[in-house]
Amino acid sequence: LNMAVQAGRSVVFVTGNAKKLEEVIQILGDKFPYKLVSRKIDLPEYQGEPDEISIQKCKEAVKQVGGPVIVEDTCLCFRALEGLPGPYIKWFLDKLKPEGLYKMLAGFEDKSAWALCTFAFCPGKEQPVQLFRGITEGCIVEPRGPRDFGWDPCFQPDGFDKTYAEMPKELKNTISHRYRALTAMSDHFTQANDNSTPESKKKKHDD
Repeated sequence: LNMAVQAGRSVVFVTGNAKKLEEVIQILGDKFPYKLVSRKIDLPEYQGEPDEISIQKCKEAVKQVGGPVIVEDTCLCFRALEGLPGPYIKWFLDKLKPEGLYKMLAGFEDKSAWALCTFAFCPGKEQPVQLFRGITEGCIVEPRGPRDFGWDPCFQPDGFDKTYAEMPKELKNTISHRYRALTAMSDHFTQANDNSTPESKKKKHDD
């Protein structure tokens, strides 16, 4: 996997949201071998299944950046609605606010939902896109907690009595869909890096 990025190279994380960059760097910690820099790029709003959307967005971002990129997509999927709003959650939230999301399920007994985060990495033009996914199961509740992070007030993860919004950042960052996707990405690159250095090969034989 030397096609990844040589040590010391930076990867463009496509976001205009400083808060998000901060959260991502915080979760990745020191294990992640590359420096993340953020760049706001206007990408078309693709339609389709979550994986297709991530791949298309990532390929377009690579074209514009001309080097390695990471794009992130978040879906909020209601079981009663067969996975919708899904990738369109941004628009639903924009128009309906967290209250409206909760009210959408008024006619359904099933309030369960899952939050899906997909990080797509592409090392360069004409290169394949790799997807790293994280899912957190939960349910949609009447909004509680601060309003500064999207749909967090109306999503209560399974096994907790608090919504994402009510949780301390440190706790949310250990169970969130984004955390799980980032962990998958981080593990992948850490392993790739270990395999490429002779010392770690030696160590493996000693075990």
